[in-house]
Amino acid sequence: MSGGSPLTPGANMRQRHSWGYASGGDDLEDDACSKPMPSTPSIPRARTWVEILENLLWIASAAFIIYFGDWHSNLVYVLWHDYRIRRIPLYLGFVGVIISAAYFFYTSMSTWGVRKSNENWDMLGASALPFVTLLGLASFCLFTWALWPIWSFLTLPLVFTLFMAGMVVAPYLISGTFKPPSEEFRLD
Repeated sequence: MSGGSPLTPGANMRQRHSWGYASGGDDLEDDACSKPMPSTPSIPRARTWVEILENLLWIASAAFIIYFGDWHSNLVYVLWHDYRIRRIPLYLGFVGVIISAAYFFYTSMSTWGVRKSNENWDMLGASALPFVTLLGLASFCLFTWALWPIWSFLTLPLVFTLFMAGMVVAPYLISGTFKPPSEEFRLD
C-alpha cells in the first residue's frame, strides 16, 4: 500500500510535502519526478553587527599601525628609510605576497567561467593551494624576521593585524570592478 487514502478510520496516512506533488486524489508516485522543482535565488547573507564590528576593528588597528609606525614616523616611511630593517627578507616577503595575490586573483577570475559544480576544477590549479599556503606562511615569517629589530615581540601581532586587515579589505577591491556572467539562457 502506498499512501492514498486510509482504509480504516484512525489509520495513518502518509503525506507528501513536496513541490513535485499536486493534490489530485489519486496515487501520485508515478508523477513525482517529472515536475520541475522551483529554483531558489541565491540571496547574499546579511552580515551581523558583530561581523561588521570585527571588520572595523581590524581596519582601525591596521590604520593605527600604518599611521603611527614606530611613534616617530609612519610605517611606510619606516619601511622605506629605516636602516634597522633586514632588507632581503622584507623584499622576499613582498614577493611571496605578490605571488599569492596573483594566484588568488587568477583563480577568482577563472571561477566565473565554471558554471556547474561538477565541472572539472583541476584546471584552476587546486594542487597549488598547499604551495600558496606555505608561501603565505613563509612570507609571514620573513616579515617577522625583517621587522623584528624595530618592534621586537610586538612584530608578531603587528604583522598578523596587517594580514587580517588585508583579508577584510581584499574582497571589496575586486568585486565592484568585474561582473560575473549572467545565468540567463539564450535561445538564439
